[in-house]
Amino acid sequence: MKIFSTTILLACLSLGGIFSAQAQEYPTRPVQVLIGFPPGGSSDIVGRYVMQKMSDLTGNQFVVENRTGAGGNLAFAAVAAAKPDGYTLLFSTPGIAINPSLYKKVSYKLEDFTPIALVGDAPLVLLANAKLPIKNVNDLVLAGKSKPDAIRFASSGNGSSSHLSMDVLRNMTGMQYIHIPYRGGGTAMIDLMSGDVDVTMQPIAESVPYLKDPRIVALGQTGSKRAAIAPNIPTIEQAGIAGYASTTWYMLLGPANMPPQVVQYIQKNISAVLKMPEVKARLEASGLDVINGDTEQTKEFLYAEYKKWAALIKASGTVIE
Repeated sequence: MKIFSTTILLACLSLGGIFSAQAQEYPTRPVQVLIGFPPGGSSDIVGRYVMQKMSDLTGNQFVVENRTGAGGNLAFAAVAAAKPDGYTLLFSTPGIAINPSLYKKVSYKLEDFTPIALVGDAPLVLLANAKLPIKNVNDLVLAGKSKPDAIRFASSGNGSSSHLSMDVLRNMTGMQYIHIPYRGGGTAMIDLMSGDVDVTMQPIAESVPYLKDPRIVALGQTGSKRAAIAPNIPTIEQAGIAGYASTTWYMLLGPANMPPQVVQYIQKNISAVLKMPEVKARLEASGLDVINGDTEQTKEFLYAEYKKWAALIKASGTVIE
């Protein structure tokens, strides 16, 4: 019995040593980082930049892949089902916290992920076609109350931060609109400028290049304070909707049960990236408020966002099949 027990103990110690060695050697090959939305969107802009800096810092490739569809659910499900070895990661926006409540059925839950790092958050900008008689948020609300189909609203997709942030405005004001979901904010912005849609709400990183375009007018930004890169645009609360605030955010996650050493390696290096003066300046120039949250802060933030959006979605009655 002693010989048998000793044999098992040695085997366990040997396996533990193998797993420890694997974690210490990580990464030995390129790391795949999935983004659930198309190229050119805010998550793609921020994610590619941060992951490129990770590659530069570590000497290993962190390769971004746009796995689009179903409001980010395809990317979320792929990461949740991936081997938890640190070679498949997710660069996520709020959809990861929103979709489990918004969609009638998803193939994952928050417990299927390992929160690693909270990069930061940023407001969205509410934009209207300049030809409309809508020059501020109150004009929009009044138009949306005049008849249910008065406003054609283009979002970045079902479950996106633009969709839900606009839905919060609807719930708070009683306005109505026709929701037209797009596969990303770029095409929504093009159709806004052409007049095919009336309004859109997009992350500030995507909105800034268009703010001087005479074909659109900025009605307000969704944060609790004005972004430094757009000081002339009032917050929606300042524009008259008391208590309104909604932002989009960016975080890095992996599958559940990742080795702690691997999580620590990734978090430590992404934190170092976000502390670089040129990185911080570049992200802030895109309207991002850099948070640089550690693993515990990221987890707390994620679950708090899940609870917040679950309550808002339940109150709105919005469900996607």
